[in-house]
This record gives sequence, structure tokens and C-alpha cells, in this order.
Amino acid sequence: METAAIEARGLTRRFGALTAVEDVTFRVAPGQFFGFLGPNGAGKSTTIKMLTGLLEPSAGTVEILGQPFGAGALELKRQIGVVPEGMALAGRLTAREYLRFVGRMYGLDRETTNQRTQELLEFMQLANEPRKLVTDFSHGMQKKLALAAAVIHAPRVLFLDEPFEGVDAIAAGMLKAMLQRMIQRGATIFLTTHVLEIVERLCSHLAIIHKGRLVANGALEELRTGVASTLPGTESAQRLTLEEIFLSIVGAGAQEQAQELSWLA
Repeated sequence: METAAIEARGLTRRFGALTAVEDVTFRVAPGQFFGFLGPNGAGKSTTIKMLTGLLEPSAGTVEILGQPFGAGALELKRQIGVVPEGMALAGRLTAREYLRFVGRMYGLDRETTNQRTQELLEFMQLANEPRKLVTDFSHGMQKKLALAAAVIHAPRVLFLDEPFEGVDAIAAGMLKAMLQRMIQRGATIFLTTHVLEIVERLCSHLAIIHKGRLVANGALEELRTGVASTLPGTESAQRLTLEEIFLSIVGAGAQEQAQELSWLA
């Protein structure tokens, strides 16, 4: 079997009496664009934090590029890029200063760092205000800078937690094209987002987490076929959108239990 780019086995995280993620197991093959979906509070961000070393699992193991991944895996961390939920940018630096810092931190030489910094600033449309501090950026500008920092070292594995949140439509289109080029060059991308249209357009495989447990995992077309076979009156799997698949797996019960507001009923 081909060595997985990302592999989680029995991944579990507890916060006191609360089990946020329980016994999650999946693998992502090299070169896949993998979507990780779930309702609010399902455990998506907790899982991605464990996969990237930002949070220690209570149980289970993580392997990246076939190697055990943990707090001490420094060389392995140089091969991944992360856009975390909170971005965690250095607000008192300019965008150029921040990217130069990140490039050097990843071990790039000064010339390569400067060249890639300039290219990324222009690509992300962040080069027009060279003296503006990151803390004064809009949310969308900070999101683009976080993505620039995550790819400056050409990572083999890229983790993205809601990368398009707050980004305008033009920039989002540019970023999608960039991510697809990364896939074509052999990178692996792990994406969490609530925007199902983005997952349907970009991802070939996906997993769905609900109440801390994995409830679906596989190729998008396989999930489409499987869900279609369970729905009465569905003649073709091609008729199902990802939204319909998602709601069929995790949303039906919630929709039935939803209550109307008394003053809108």
C-alpha cells in the first residue's frame, strides 16, 4: 500500500469530561485534495490541531508522510504548511517582514526568502501598502497573508482551516487556482470549511465528522453513489449535490427537531 501523506489512527481528544474527538481513523493519499466536513462543534478544528501538532491527542497516533508526528518532529514540520483557525499572525510587523521571518524560520536562504516574499505579496495583492502593520489589515487581508506564510516554503502537505472566510470572490478564485496548481505539482491538501460548494469543486475525497465521530469517509463520487442508493426516488447519483449528501448524513435529525420562532410561525 502506498505510504499515506496523512494518517490518523484512533485519534481521540478529551477536555475533562468532554470528549471532543473520539476514535477517528482515516488516511489521505499523496496528491489528494481532501475535504474534512462537519457541523459547528463537531470536532473539525480540534482534529486539525492534533494533526498539525498544535494539540496533543489524548489517545491515538498521527503519521505525516509515513513518519510519526509529534511535538519533537521538527524536520517533519518543515514539510507542512498550516493556516490555523485563529491565524496567529505577528501583528506588529509589516507583511514583508512577517513573510521574511517565516521563510527564514522554515530554513530558506535569504535570497530565496526575499524572492518568494515579493512574489507572494504581489500574488496576494498585499504589496501596495508596504508600511502597513499586519494588525491594521482587514480580516480578508490577514487571511491571505496567513496562506502566503503557509506556502512560502513549498510544503508537501498543507492544512487549511477555513481559508476562504472573509476573502472576497476575486481573491478566492485566485487562491483556488493556486491550490489546484499545488495539487498538480504533487502536494497534498487537507481542507476544513463550511462552504460545501468549495469542497465539491476542489476536493476528490472527503470525510465527515459529527459529534466527534467520523460518520463518512471516501471518494466524493463513492459517497454520492452510496447516499443516492438510500434515498427513495433518486434515479441517478449525479443528481445529488454535496449539500444533499451532507444533510442526508448529519442533518436530517437536526432538521426534524428544529423549532420555529413563535413570532415568525
